[in-house]
Amino acid sequence: MRYFIEPGYVSLNKKGEELCGDRVETIYHDGTMTTVLADGMGSGVKANILSTLTSKIISTIMASGLSIQDCVETVAQTLPICKVRQVAYSTFTILQIGVTGDAYMVQFDNPLCVLLRNGKHYDYPVEVNVVDGKTIYETRMKVELGDVFVMFSDGVPHAGIGITMNLGWQQENVIKQLEEQYSPDDSAKSTAAKLADVANALYLGEPGDDTTVAVMKVREKQTVSIMFGPPSNSEDDIPVTKKFMETDGIKIVSGGTTSKIVSRYLGKEVRTCLDYIDPKIPPYGMMDGVDLVSEGVLTLGHVMEMSNMIVSQNNTDLSWLQKKDGASIIAKYLFEYATDVNFFVGRAMNPAHQNPNLPLDLSIKLKIVEVLSKNLELMGKRVNVEYH
Repeated sequence: MRYFIEPGYVSLNKKGEELCGDRVETIYHDGTMTTVLADGMGSGVKANILSTLTSKIISTIMASGLSIQDCVETVAQTLPICKVRQVAYSTFTILQIGVTGDAYMVQFDNPLCVLLRNGKHYDYPVEVNVVDGKTIYETRMKVELGDVFVMFSDGVPHAGIGITMNLGWQQENVIKQLEEQYSPDDSAKSTAAKLADVANALYLGEPGDDTTVAVMKVREKQTVSIMFGPPSNSEDDIPVTKKFMETDGIKIVSGGTTSKIVSRYLGKEVRTCLDYIDPKIPPYGMMDGVDLVSEGVLTLGHVMEMSNMIVSQNNTDLSWLQKKDGASIIAKYLFEYATDVNFFVGRAMNPAHQNPNLPLDLSIKLKIVEVLSKNLELMGKRVNVEYH
């Protein structure tokens, strides 16, 4: 069985720092997803540089198929040792998962990664090795569908230390929190955001250390397709609609003219849903054969704005997941549900948008698709865009 590996992370800066001393780097190479969480010594600019160099070096070397020994030696030779403390320049956790389910994890001086299997803490195998004088924890295992690997910097178990808790949050309480907040439908990013949000609350909103949660989730492929705007040539209406309808998974039709084309093709009527009224977002509709019918540019424009918030590395606000308006539902399909997204983008100009008082044109539609595609790819989704 081939798996889809979904990454997601949230980083909270130490109070008063503009830069985060933790760094998460994720790259996909030759069927394997590699995520590196590096925690630079100290905080601020110096820690940011150390963690950035560490994560870049390690992710590049690991993706090239070289050994952890090569990684550690290269990092040791590249980055300086603290002259005062004589301690590690940067701690790190490396997790590689292939599409066939083989996982390899390396941990050095970070809090140990937590694996949730069926929503419960799972003890994975660990081998202790010494590489270049450093104690390294290595894990080789087979993953299962639904496995959630949660990596974090020491800002998480230290949360609340001396503020709301004498000794901080500690690992066992972090594990308990992860089990309690677990939902099989949560994306990797939502899982990270939930944990980071609790840590932030323990710091009373002023983190005493850089706090990062990075998650990798093992999922099945789930496709969402959006038909947005009519084709520039009306002769393409039927073939494009046919191709759209033949896609797997969730289907969303966006735009008044587009919904008429699909309605004619299916011989089905659009039923407007007025249950959830938001003055900023047009009502959505339902049609047999597709999952959602929405207004076009205004609604997807809201989805685009939401996407910038969703992918932000320091965002822990998940309130949008509870909203029932058309834009929030589409955002949920795209950013929580989907692993693969298909855009069928029509280039026809909407006559209503030729009005000089409505400066909405084809370029705005294309910009929306461009931003959504970029943000979806930042979330590790596979995106395909077709223009007609």
